[in-house]
Amino acid sequence: MPTVLQGARVFTGDQLLEGHAVVLEGDTVHAVVPACAIPPSATVHTLPGDTLLAPGFVDVQVNGAGGVLFNDTPTVEAALAIASAMRACGTTGLLPTFITDDAVRMREACEAALTATSRPGSGVLGIHLEGPFISRERAGVHVPSFIRAPDPRDLDYLTALPRRFAAHGGRVLMTLAPECVDDATLRRLATSGVVLSAGHTAATSERTTQALHAGVRGFTHLFNAMPPVVNRQPGPVVAALTHDDAWCGVIADGVHVHADNLRLLLKVKPPGKVFLVTDAMPPVGTPVTSFTLQGRTILRRHGRLETEDGTLAGADIDLTAAVRHCVHSLGVPVEEALRMASLHPAAFIGLHGHRGRIAPGQRADLVLLKPDLSVHTTWVAGQAKSNVSH
Repeated sequence: MPTVLQGARVFTGDQLLEGHAVVLEGDTVHAVVPACAIPPSATVHTLPGDTLLAPGFVDVQVNGAGGVLFNDTPTVEAALAIASAMRACGTTGLLPTFITDDAVRMREACEAALTATSRPGSGVLGIHLEGPFISRERAGVHVPSFIRAPDPRDLDYLTALPRRFAAHGGRVLMTLAPECVDDATLRRLATSGVVLSAGHTAATSERTTQALHAGVRGFTHLFNAMPPVVNRQPGPVVAALTHDDAWCGVIADGVHVHADNLRLLLKVKPPGKVFLVTDAMPPVGTPVTSFTLQGRTILRRHGRLETEDGTLAGADIDLTAAVRHCVHSLGVPVEEALRMASLHPAAFIGLHGHRGRIAPGQRADLVLLKPDLSVHTTWVAGQAKSNVSH
């Protein structure tokens, strides 16, 4: 028996509709119909009239949430717990992110994420390996002793991963520094299905351009963990701005990137090529004021997550807050801000055929937003979870 959601405005990912209802069949969107055409046999749920039903958010960079850090516990349970915690923030699909660590733990994280991805309705869409093939010069909080070049065993393992994840609809994203990986290796990884993203890099614009031609698809938290633009050394940022096909993930929290840089990015890039990430850490969704990251204390203070010396260590934000920041501080239209949190990241990792729109055949992963753009309810695979106490 179909389930119908009616009463709210509907943003399909393409257009904003009034007086329409969304018909769900199990874990899939069956139809979007005028309210007068609701199937008579359906179970109807009437949503508040001042709410907005939108595609669920997709976050491709989540280190932790709800008190859990994937690097600390690279297990199935940790991946599922992070996805559950972020669901309350409107994120219905994510890539648990494992930052630079030793090879054994990296493989443990991949296997755990693979199992979590295979669980129906888990909200885990694969894995993001942020490192270890990155620049020591732009390591940020990554531990330098774990940074290394890929060896044959790495490549054999990594190039086999995408097919294993794809069997469950999942994806493998890898952040690397173009100057630390040669073109042949980039091509081998990209051809296998690994989505490659440049980050934690000090590459020149010329080297970054070469890497884009060799299979790098986008940029991880653009502007952060990479050199600033200099007149005779434009670096990776200008390569990202000037290559229309390159995707750019950004942390829109008012801390990581100056608003004018984000406005410039949105002005320069073609529509659809800028998307939001959180780079979230364990405090998100909790009241905790500190946590430990690979032996270092990270403090939650002044809207930042940082080491005692002030180095940023991920972000204290969820995608709903990032959407609000785009709308209220950057002047981004609501529809595009929502696409930046759903359709565009889904397209970046190749899942836009299933996520990012409310349309027939799409996954029934949805978020219901209040007028202030906070979360009222989410649906993952057609199953609802309300944030409102009754």
